[in-house]
Amino acid sequence: MSALLADYRRSAEEISTSAAPLVEAIAGLVRGGKRVRAILAWWGWRGAGGAVDDQRIIDAAVGLELFQAAALIHDDILDRSDTRRGEPSIHRAFAARHQQAGWRQDPEHFGTSAAILTGDLCLALSEEVFAHAADATESPAAGRTMFNRMRFEVMAGQYLDVLDEVEVPGQDPAEALARARTVLRYKSARYSVVHPLNLGGVLADTDGAPLTYYEAFSLPLGEAFQLQDDLLGVFGDPEVTGKPAGDDLREGKRTELVAHALSLLPPGQAKILENSLGDPDLTPESVARLQSLLTECGARARVEDEVATLGDQALRALDEMTVDHAVRDGLARLAHRILRHGR
Repeated sequence: MSALLADYRRSAEEISTSAAPLVEAIAGLVRGGKRVRAILAWWGWRGAGGAVDDQRIIDAAVGLELFQAAALIHDDILDRSDTRRGEPSIHRAFAARHQQAGWRQDPEHFGTSAAILTGDLCLALSEEVFAHAADATESPAAGRTMFNRMRFEVMAGQYLDVLDEVEVPGQDPAEALARARTVLRYKSARYSVVHPLNLGGVLADTDGAPLTYYEAFSLPLGEAFQLQDDLLGVFGDPEVTGKPAGDDLREGKRTELVAHALSLLPPGQAKILENSLGDPDLTPESVARLQSLLTECGARARVEDEVATLGDQALRALDEMTVDHAVRDGLARLAHRILRHGR
């Protein structure tokens, strides 16, 4: 990936040296991260009979990592996030570049504009890289179709997430929980775990045989992954998450954690939580009070129990998967890592 982005940087400089920061921003972002999607794709490939040393799955995995980077760039704009992986988010970094250079007009608008273009470029590069890798396999059409489906689902899920932050419908708790699970599944669970594993399998096996048993493992694991991430978004240590404590509360995320809390809290406390969601000026003291509400009402324990239940379901499905021991052991290690640490 580093070599690929170095080539793109040179291409940008052939246009203008001023264009190089677009690629440099992507290169800086992808130096971090856990490579979960890339690793899942590789195990999906291996489980379907793909060779260990085949460059095609490495190239496909690079495409997935670039797609993830594009999603993060745009996600930080939508969420007005200042940081990503402990560093300034891309739009904040471009705004800072504007301010330091003393350029004209609004640095915040420039930062957002430059980050949108950077995310768009990263998304285009992901498609280019993945398509090139898929075209070299025996099942390019199946790989492209699945990649396209993944991209569509993420965009739809992201929109539903944004909509839930502003719509604030007077819905019953069951409906709120169902909406939160829909966002969780399509914005994250399928894209983070289900599709990467399936893509590796499809590219290695033209019959698509692994998919029937892959999904029994990957869907509950993906849902557990995002529920764990939702807990970290409220209770996580900033030194671990790279985000301020309680960031999801400031962004107004309507997660399952929040849905459970609104159904469990007495009306007065539920109103406090409702009125606090989406307030970007929440102080650390306010965040601590909301964390206490979410814990004391039992919402946190419910989500933790759901993570454990889904994790057990995924591991049972893995035990039944008809793949060789190396693949099963690799997926088990990755699953335990996801269930322990989330983001």
